Amino acid sequence: MATKVLDLVYWRNVGKTGVVFTGLVVGLASLFQLSAITVISHLCLGIMCVTFPLRLYYKLLELLRWNPGVHPFQSYLDEDGSLTDKETVMLVEEVVLLIAFAVTEIKRLLFMDNIIESIKFVALLYLLTYVGFLANGLTLVIVGVILIFSLPLLYKKQQVRIRKLVRAVRTFIRRIRNIFVSICNMVTPSSVPPSTQTPAPAPKQKGKSK
Repeated sequence: MATKVLDLVYWRNVGKTGVVFTGLVVGLASLFQLSAITVISHLCLGIMCVTFPLRLYYKLLELLRWNPGVHPFQSYLDEDGSLTDKETVMLVEEVVLLIAFAVTEIKRLLFMDNIIESIKFVALLYLLTYVGFLANGLTLVIVGVILIFSLPLLYKKQQVRIRKLVRAVRTFIRRIRNIFVSICNMVTPSSVPPSTQTPAPAPKQKGKSK
């Protein structure tokens, strides 16, 4: 399953990827005007408008003995898309671990486990408020689909430039982080324990001779 997804994302089969990419974008864009049920129904009807006449045509050829009874979509019917018990358990475990990790990270950020990470989270949330004001969730999904099918191909063609840009961004982020850490160290008073000095023992007095 993962191999098929990677083949689509990296455009290893241009025709198949083009059909999937165009169908996803057009289907998501149709949701702006129509409901999801209407879009799915019309999509299935459009597919059956092609498959049904073609199936009847092959059946007619079979009745006229011009076709040995070959199904035109047998290759699609033979594809096994089911999951075994082991694969299902592994998939459920991965989903549960991902949800648990997300809940733990959000709890850690909300309750200030690390001040620097929480400040980054606040900045991200503040930016997301502007993003939510400018675009809705469906627009973000369409943009995400376009990026998923575009970024791997762009990275494959521009690896050297992208790596240089990533190194420059990492250096800039490291400098900003060091500045924040130094500011936090300056603001936070250093708690130095008071020095406990033991008093020197008093000198012993010699006894007076009678």
